[in-house]
Amino acid sequence: MELCLGTVQFGMDYGVFNQPKKDVDYCVDCLDYATQNGINAIDTATAYGIAEEVVGKFIRKNTINRNKLFISSKLLPNILDDYEKEDYEKVILDNIKKQLSVLGTDYLDAYFLHSSRYIHNPEILEALQIVKHEGLAKDVGVSIYYEDEAKVAFGNKNVQYVQAPYSIFDHRMKKVGLFDKTKIGEMKVDTRTTFIKGLIRLSDSEIPEHLEKARPILRKLDEICNETGYNRIQLAIGYVKQQEVINHLVFGVRDLEQLKQDIEAFELDIPSDIFTKMDEEFKNIDTDIVVPSLWKR
Repeated sequence: MELCLGTVQFGMDYGVFNQPKKDVDYCVDCLDYATQNGINAIDTATAYGIAEEVVGKFIRKNTINRNKLFISSKLLPNILDDYEKEDYEKVILDNIKKQLSVLGTDYLDAYFLHSSRYIHNPEILEALQIVKHEGLAKDVGVSIYYEDEAKVAFGNKNVQYVQAPYSIFDHRMKKVGLFDKTKIGEMKVDTRTTFIKGLIRLSDSEIPEHLEKARPILRKLDEICNETGYNRIQLAIGYVKQQEVINHLVFGVRDLEQLKQDIEAFELDIPSDIFTKMDEEFKNIDTDIVVPSLWKR
C-alpha cells in the first residue's frame, strides 16, 4: 500500500466547515514536498474546482518524471445523463482529452466515473473502455460509495479499478468483501475518506451541531488513543493499512503541516490487536455519520 495525495482541498473549499482552498503555488509546494518524501500518487477530478490545474502546474515543473507518478482523475459527475448511449464514447473521450491537456500529461494511470450510480449502467461501463483502448488511461473504473455498487464491480471485466470509502468508523466495504481477493480477483482498489472529510481531525470543541451524533464515537476514539499512546491520525491511517489488498490510501490535507504529520503516521507500525478492538467498537456506525454527502446542516 502507498499513500496517494488527494487534491480536492487544493481546488475548492472543503471539509466539515468548507475551509477555503490555499493559493495555487502553496498547493504546488505541497505536491513537491509529497513527491520528495515518498508519495508518488496523486488523485484529482474535474469536479474539484481548479485541482486539475494545480496538478498540471506541478507536473509541468518536471521535478519528478511523469513515469514515476501515479495520476488518477475522474469523469465529471452526471455528464452522461442528457446523452443517448451512442454518444457516450464521444463525450467520455472529449472530456478526458480536455483533462489531459489541463494536467499536462498524455495518459492517466486510472480514470474513474465520478457518478457512482453509473456502475449500474452496462452501456456506460462499456463506453468507458474507449479511453483504455485509445491509450489515454491504463485502467478504468468507478468511484463508489455504497455496498451495492461494490457488489456490481465484483467480476465485472469493465471495472478494473474502484475507489471506495473506508475508515475506522466506516466498515461497509469490508463487510461486503471488497478487500477479499477471492471476490475481487484482479480488480484494483484504492480507498478514500480515511478522515471522513476532516471529521476525525476535529477536537471535541470543534464538532458542529449537525455532527453532534459523531461526538460519542470521537470520544471513544480518544479513549483508545489514551489507552494505546497513539493519536487519532496514527490510528486512522494504521487502521486502513491493515488491508493489504488496497493499492493506495487516498488522503487530503489542509496544509503542509498536516501533510508532514500524515506521512509520519503512515510510516508507523501499530500492533494489529489494537485494530481488532476497533473493529468491535465501531462496527455499526450510522451511515449518515460516515457518508459526508448525507450530512444535514
